[in-house]
Formats: sequence, C-alpha cells, structure tokens
Amino acid sequence: MRRGEEWALPARERGPLRALARDYLDSRRLVLSEYVLFFIFGLLIIMLVTRAAANTSLVLYIEFGVVALVLAESAYHANRVSRLARQRLPGTSVRGMTWYIAKRAIRLRGTRIPPPRVGRGDSI
Repeated sequence: MRRGEEWALPARERGPLRALARDYLDSRRLVLSEYVLFFIFGLLIIMLVTRAAANTSLVLYIEFGVVALVLAESAYHANRVSRLARQRLPGTSVRGMTWYIAKRAIRLRGTRIPPPRVGRGDSI
C-alpha cells in the first residue's frame, strides 16, 4: 500500500477517478490545507501563553475561518477534479470526491498514503 500498488489499496482508494484526484492534488504547488495543523498548533500556543479570556472569542472566529478556508479550497479542488473526470473519464460518478480531496489535502505531502506519484508542479 505504501508503494501505491492498486491491488494493495483499500477499496476507498481504488479506481481511476481516485487516482486522478490524488495526482491532481499532489501536483499542486501550494495546498494551504496541508499547513492547517501548524496554524492551529500555533494558535493554541498563543492562546495558552496569553491566557486572556477576551482572546478566546477571537481565536474561535479565527478557527472558524480556517475551517471555512479548508472547505472552500476542497470544494475548489473537487470542482476542478470533476471537470477533469468529465473530460477524461466520461460517465464516472464523482460522488464523495469533495470529502476524499479534503481528507487527502489536510495531510502533509510526505505522510499521504498512497504516496504521491507525481511531483509538485508536474502536469497530469
């Protein structure tokens, strides 16, 4: 599974549409969702250091903004993948693609399973 061989992948990772989605997402130079964990961790440290009750509502709004950013970016990428799928794989259902892309985009590039087959900036 770590080598990305089709027979070893779980059912949710198999198929040409999922491979297209993985390749599209892995070829993007900048995916902001990858760095959400670092941002939230920094926000948590700031919240613990300041210990101000007034900052908690501000932090909550910032966290909602981060979640909205991840959802918007995932919807954008899912829309692009569904367009590619209509061109390259006609008749394929793209149901569940937004959630799949969001889950993959949140993970750091080096920790994604199956690992990326394409490099950053490569055309797919």
